[in-house]
Amino acid sequence: MAELDITRLREDTPGCTHVTHLNNAGAGLMPRPVLEETKGMLDLEATIGGYEAAAAWGDKLEHTYDAIAKLINAEHREEIAVIENATRAFDMAFYSIDFKPGDKILTSVSEYASNVISYLQVCKRTGAELVVVHNDEHGQMSIEALKTMMDEDVRLISLSHIPTNGGLVQPVQEIGEVARQADVLYMVDACQSVGQVPVDVQEIGCDFLAATSRKYLRGPRGSGFLYVNKSVIADLEPVLLDLHAATWVAPDRYEIREDARRFENWETNFAGKVGLGVACDYAMEVGIEAGSERLRTLAATLRSEIESLPGGKTHDLGLVKGGIVTFTVEGLDPDEIVAAWAEEKINANTSGTRSTRFDMEQRGLEKMVRASVHYYNTEDEIEKAVGIIDGMLSR
Repeated sequence: MAELDITRLREDTPGCTHVTHLNNAGAGLMPRPVLEETKGMLDLEATIGGYEAAAAWGDKLEHTYDAIAKLINAEHREEIAVIENATRAFDMAFYSIDFKPGDKILTSVSEYASNVISYLQVCKRTGAELVVVHNDEHGQMSIEALKTMMDEDVRLISLSHIPTNGGLVQPVQEIGEVARQADVLYMVDACQSVGQVPVDVQEIGCDFLAATSRKYLRGPRGSGFLYVNKSVIADLEPVLLDLHAATWVAPDRYEIREDARRFENWETNFAGKVGLGVACDYAMEVGIEAGSERLRTLAATLRSEIESLPGGKTHDLGLVKGGIVTFTVEGLDPDEIVAAWAEEKINANTSGTRSTRFDMEQRGLEKMVRASVHYYNTEDEIEKAVGIIDGMLSR
């Protein structure tokens, strides 16, 4: 698709006939090709058996690795592991790093709770230290502050590319340059960014990148992936191994496989794996740049409309903003707004302190409405959503 055909994209998306979906940061609506192939794998399993279906659709399952590598511009398909979700993908890489007492893990103010919990657990176990790099004047990780903190004890820089609680897009390429100059490991949580903005692991310069299928990539739930740079794979032993990740070569010895699939396990969601590959293909067909430009324009329109309401305030930080719009309206509880939208079949969510405590507490925020648009949304849908809030204020 050289230019986005919104009518076709919406016709391709069965959910668009039922709901106004502003919850893409939770889970995007699957396009028909993804839905059909995912269901096709399940149908085949039910018809001929699970093992037999995996063998029959082996080429499609293997294609997923190529599709992911192409989507994120990985140099080798051997750098890709398919894992059940972004959090588990992140954990499989993170927990394989051999931290020592005094090692520092640097992260961002906007870091996601699951990641922070992992950092804190490892610090408690190993004596490593978690250090939060403060923001610059735009609300993104300060590159200058990061540079001043790069000493011989820094073992890992790890952060979310796009946080769960706002439109901020972190400057991951500039952060990667700092990591490379200091020769420290660099991990990116791309859970919200893959499918939303262009993601190029070679440009970012990361050693690890974890992502999910279900959000902006519009794939099925229960599937995700991990990228591990080929140069570091051999140095990492996953904390969990099975007969897929390793081979039992003697009664007292095993050998770990040489590629990123050492982070996988034998049993997986095969239907989700097929759907993930199709979702990558579909995203590439639509065009990542075109799709991103469209959704970011819609998000900017939504921010402007919210700010025009009496007491309306958006809370998205950063020089570059994506498709997640977080806001509050004076006199209205965020849950009340989400409930009113739900009555009109408008899907959205809220974001609270428990997900991004560093950021929310620093800004004195407890809960916000989180409306996350995609390229298949329309201006009319935004107008309808904002109109409902306006009506609530007029009561």
